[in-house]
Amino acid sequence: MRELVVLGTASQVPTRQRNHNGYFLRWDGEGLLFDPGEGTQRQMLYAGVSAASITGIGITHFHGDHCLGLPGVLGRLNLDRVAHPVDVWFPADDHDYFEKLSEIVPRQRDPGLRPHPIPADGPVPVPDMPFRLEAVALSHRVATFGYRLAEPDGRRMLPERLAAFGISGPDIGELQRTGALALPGGRTVTLDEVSTLRRGQRFAFVMDTRMCSGVEELAQDADMLVIESTFLDDDVSLAHEFGHLTAAEAAQVAEAAGVRTLVLTHFSQRYPDLDGHRTEASKYFHGELVVAEDLMRVPVPTRR
Repeated sequence: MRELVVLGTASQVPTRQRNHNGYFLRWDGEGLLFDPGEGTQRQMLYAGVSAASITGIGITHFHGDHCLGLPGVLGRLNLDRVAHPVDVWFPADDHDYFEKLSEIVPRQRDPGLRPHPIPADGPVPVPDMPFRLEAVALSHRVATFGYRLAEPDGRRMLPERLAAFGISGPDIGELQRTGALALPGGRTVTLDEVSTLRRGQRFAFVMDTRMCSGVEELAQDADMLVIESTFLDDDVSLAHEFGHLTAAEAAQVAEAAGVRTLVLTHFSQRYPDLDGHRTEASKYFHGELVVAEDLMRVPVPTRR
């Protein structure tokens, strides 16, 4: 199963309908929790997300609406006696904030946290996880990184091509392992002749930032892009002043990057309803548009 579970969609101030940030990505056997804001542990209960399903936690930056739920989540890992390691990624510039947050809840036992401070753009450690995770710097008022998950490309075997060459059984596995197979009579068949590229899926997560090259890099060819759209274009000057995006900006970058499913979130409390966000984004983005709501589930689209 690959899906996004939206735990909260507010920005700095929660509302009656919107909890602070929290996003849980189920990716086969992995569970990545991004930006656990205040109240995340309770939202997990409502959404049916167990602490035991968390294998990694990604924090974009240390503003409260993106990190104040971390102590509760770590406490729950202890309480539930989660035995497996949990990797945590965060900006290295604010390592001291991570230490303070992680020490708020006394640990009866070590849940196996593996902190990974991020000093700069590039791949981050993902021990034992079946994908690559990259961090890219964004433009906000404090050190901020977005995340991009990329599954390795694979090959899809073409039955009609295999049959044409008379390849079957164990020979198929041999061809997949070595990339070539010698046939009787001296003919050699390569993997490219009997298969096609199966592109790995991409997921991108972009929070608090002005428009910058990092946003474009993270969004490029993403199957799903989860991105902040704190303001509408009428308030674009506020967005830029405080280091945020508008719904129109998020939609334009998604369209240009070839995003398939665009998930807008992180909405300012100044907007009691989100019809304006949908209308504004729809002018520019022509893929699947999701205006996130708390406790919503959004499936990662199937492979292209």
